[in-house]
Amino acid sequence: MTPHQRILATLRRAPVDRIPVDIWLTPEMLALFRERLGVVDELDIYQRLGVDKIVMVFPGYGTERFDPNDSEGADPWGVPTIKVKSGLATYQEYGRGPFADHAGPDELDRYPLWPDPARFNFAAAASLARRARQYGFATVGPWLSHFEIYCHLRGMENALMDVIAEPEYLEAALDRIDAIQTRLLTRFLDELGELIDIVFISDDMGTQESQLIAPAAWVRHFQPRVARWCELIHSRGKHVLFHSDGACRPFVPLLIESGVDILNPIQHVCPGMDRESLSREFGSRLIFHGGVENQTVLPRGTVSDVVKETRRCLETLGEEGGYIPCSCHFAQAGTPTDNILALIETVQSWKL
Repeated sequence: MTPHQRILATLRRAPVDRIPVDIWLTPEMLALFRERLGVVDELDIYQRLGVDKIVMVFPGYGTERFDPNDSEGADPWGVPTIKVKSGLATYQEYGRGPFADHAGPDELDRYPLWPDPARFNFAAAASLARRARQYGFATVGPWLSHFEIYCHLRGMENALMDVIAEPEYLEAALDRIDAIQTRLLTRFLDELGELIDIVFISDDMGTQESQLIAPAAWVRHFQPRVARWCELIHSRGKHVLFHSDGACRPFVPLLIESGVDILNPIQHVCPGMDRESLSREFGSRLIFHGGVENQTVLPRGTVSDVVKETRRCLETLGEEGGYIPCSCHFAQAGTPTDNILALIETVQSWKL
């Protein structure tokens, strides 16, 4: 089977020749593998590693590609961005949100930097997706969000307060955010057609210890919007991947109810996210993507530790058959390449 066939079969819970394995690598890790493997092209790295890469196809806004972690000066919504160096890694942080001082919903109409969906570079996205197909890879895109974008525009503290104290403003802003991205999504699906397999929705609802907002607030403000996106995506024959870091367990049944097919990244060290119970309660209704712990085991453990961790993920998250092992979020700068190879090779040698 090709990686593309293996991924699609897993999403359908159809028989596969082996469990697929994906990997997310930061630019620093890609640089290490370019040196180790003697290749330049990112897709060549994944091919040489033998992974079942799901290639991220995020259209740029006036640029070829969009990286939500590496915008240049400002993101597509006009939020200032700042690059921060920390050890071996370079991260993006967001500056003061342009909606930080808004006093009411009427100010939203005067904001001059709402993105124009027509300015997203669909041609470059289609070109990347065609290249991914030439390598036999599956694809995921574009990058959609409700609450993350709202937090960037409004500022995190204001955004969390608004859920309780300013629901009218929150709803008005979400209406605009949703409308722009629905137009983006529709155009993206029209332009790429069979070149895209999975749609990526990213809205972190969990922290390392708990939840950012109450599930009841999510049901009120976000679930109807997510459900409409899922209905649109499914009407085009695509799958929905929802990304939420942290302790997001209370939202999992709500996501399934809304139509989400794949949950990423399964940060199982967080409360309520233990692999056994997630698999037992939701494994027959949800595909898991991720799981291999990358805060301690992957960056600091031994090869033996990584093998043990990966096998445990396969035994638990893979119990129902709907599992795509991957690093739990991006493998960070400084992670030993031998550990990445141990993850990949452990999955590839796993007996069905």
